[in-house]
Amino acid sequence: MPPPKDVVKIAIQMVGAIPQLIELQQTKPLASVLKDVCDAWSLPNAERYALQYADGRQTYITESNRRDIKNGSILRLTTSPDQEAERLYTGIQSKNVDVKTDSLKKLAGLSQDVTFAQEFISRNGLKQIYSIVEEGNDTGEMLAHTLKAFTELMEHDFVSWENLSTVFIKKIVSYVNMNAVDASIQQLSLSILENMVPTSRLLFELVKKEVTLDRLLTHLQATNAELQLKAMALLIALLLSATDTERRDMMDYLREKNLRQFIHKNIIHSSEPLGDEMAHYLYVLQSVSLNLCEHRMKTSMDPYSQEQRDLLQSLRQTAFESESEVPAGSFSTERRRSLCAKEFRKLGFMNNSNPAEDLRRAPPGLLALDNMVYFSRNTPNAYSRFVLENSSREDKHECPFARSSIQLTLILCEILHIGEPCSETAQAFYPMFFGQDHFFEELFCVCIQLVNKTWKEMRATQEDFDKVMQVVREQIIRTLSLKPTSLELFKTRVNALNYSEILKLRQTERLHQEETLAVPVLELREKLKPELLELIRQQRLLHLCEGTLFRKISSRRRQDKLWYCRLSPNHKVLHYGDVEEGVQSPPIESLPEKIPVADMKMLLVGKECPHTKEKSSGKQNKDVLELAFSIVHDMEEYCLNFIAPTRYEFCLWTDGLNVLLGKEMTSERTQTDLDVLLSMELKLRLLDLENISIPDNPPPVPKPPSNLNFCYDFSHAEQ
Repeated sequence: MPPPKDVVKIAIQMVGAIPQLIELQQTKPLASVLKDVCDAWSLPNAERYALQYADGRQTYITESNRRDIKNGSILRLTTSPDQEAERLYTGIQSKNVDVKTDSLKKLAGLSQDVTFAQEFISRNGLKQIYSIVEEGNDTGEMLAHTLKAFTELMEHDFVSWENLSTVFIKKIVSYVNMNAVDASIQQLSLSILENMVPTSRLLFELVKKEVTLDRLLTHLQATNAELQLKAMALLIALLLSATDTERRDMMDYLREKNLRQFIHKNIIHSSEPLGDEMAHYLYVLQSVSLNLCEHRMKTSMDPYSQEQRDLLQSLRQTAFESESEVPAGSFSTERRRSLCAKEFRKLGFMNNSNPAEDLRRAPPGLLALDNMVYFSRNTPNAYSRFVLENSSREDKHECPFARSSIQLTLILCEILHIGEPCSETAQAFYPMFFGQDHFFEELFCVCIQLVNKTWKEMRATQEDFDKVMQVVREQIIRTLSLKPTSLELFKTRVNALNYSEILKLRQTERLHQEETLAVPVLELREKLKPELLELIRQQRLLHLCEGTLFRKISSRRRQDKLWYCRLSPNHKVLHYGDVEEGVQSPPIESLPEKIPVADMKMLLVGKECPHTKEKSSGKQNKDVLELAFSIVHDMEEYCLNFIAPTRYEFCLWTDGLNVLLGKEMTSERTQTDLDVLLSMELKLRLLDLENISIPDNPPPVPKPPSNLNFCYDFSHAEQ
């Protein structure tokens, strides 16, 4: 008979004593439980002791977290958090270096526990840590333990980062700026500054002033991957906290220092595989850089701005230079205005008498004008060829350069998500972005020539403009999905994907769709579905058994802390626990926490999750909502909260958990996988019917014969 819900069977250890096996009454006060345990070992002063987990993070057991204790948990009797905090508070003030170092080392480990951290901070322990950093000249093991302890204590958000003194901050900065200092100290110092920057404008300005971009670039070029990662984290924190003007200045400086080329060569194409954290930072760097175009994209052309009018006129003059060389006095004002209007019409402006009107739409606003000017100045031959080639065609067959440029700029802004906030979890970046200065403008130059090429291939007229741009959008999206490593490779692939290829791809997709819509095929699909859905269920459970690495994300910043969760091979228990960076697939025995599948009550996703509700007071990030899910267990009182690393993982985990709960798989990935498997299975089943049309209705059953004399009686043959 299973024990009641309020009773868990556990083991309690103590050094030098035989472990106790007890039934823990969850309704009984923890102080009484401790008294009973101490009495069994004849220990006085039970209030000086506490229970903590023997494995994993060794968290202290309190009234608030005692419900997390599961059957079979192993606990340890140890000194209470207040006693331990007092002991270490005294130890870190010791004049004996060994005692002080050991105390700081123990402090760094225990500070992860929220109960201990609260006790230590309440004794003004952080003040002692400030003193060790501010007054000490040590740059060895003692300092490393001090900085680690400080980082862990601040992680609990009991104390504001704004309370830090300028002396302390400058001391941390000095470790970053030193050359002869241990890499672990520099990593911790960079991490502290990264946490500090987003909390206030004052701290941002102080760090930006004291830690130069040159110094961060030096750390980025280090061979130590962890140091490189922390330097990138601080750089990203500075960029995200800066104003638009500051961000632009910083990006201009980084461009001068060839940061992109360095990243492209030494990080993206490094011999070491790119980690999730670095991939996220590269995505953010790409997003921040592209979003510098947002202001121009949202700004309409001002017809009274002389600078903007000059840019517009430069387009006409570059295209029709020889015609513009005629002296101004040769034509009347009216004749000259008529000539300009004619030339703007040849350039493809819809409003040729006042071309500024075409650029009043925002987006793409002035960004379209910038792109056209860049194309005309940096590739003048291609620009002139585009304009003059279309000027010589019939009016209805000419490809309008200006109109195409405006629409293409809008398409590129949508594809590259310009103007959208950075995701907290995304890792998708384009490798070719880091191999090219002026990426957006250069991409435009390639794509506008693609527009002209596709226009000719389609033999398009003005009425086909939207169709052409739709094909061009498809060409760009399909090519970008291949993740080309350079703009040259993108150019080669996108030009190879001509209109004929697009038509073939569309026809293949359409034929496949038509094939699968025939009535007999639909019936076969329905018969195959249960078998294939079972296959998908097994794959989802297998994925849960392999496990996934999850990140802890707070409202303040993207966390470095990782935890792993996996399903037991018998599909009866979920195992999870914290892991260190770099651990790919920890064995199931190393994950101390567990949830029996039988105790799981329901699955929550998105806004229903408790950890998304906690963050809803601030600016909610859409992508976090799309990746959040929670398992409700133990009488709907407790939740295990997840933020999936990708949408793919979200789909596999929510499907797998629904299978464990005996519910239908509801993610979009299930439908995609089912369609792929059905398609493959149908093709295999219908191989013998290739080039034979399948009727919508089955053929009629023939009438029975008038007699059965044609049947042969085998029994006579045997005689």
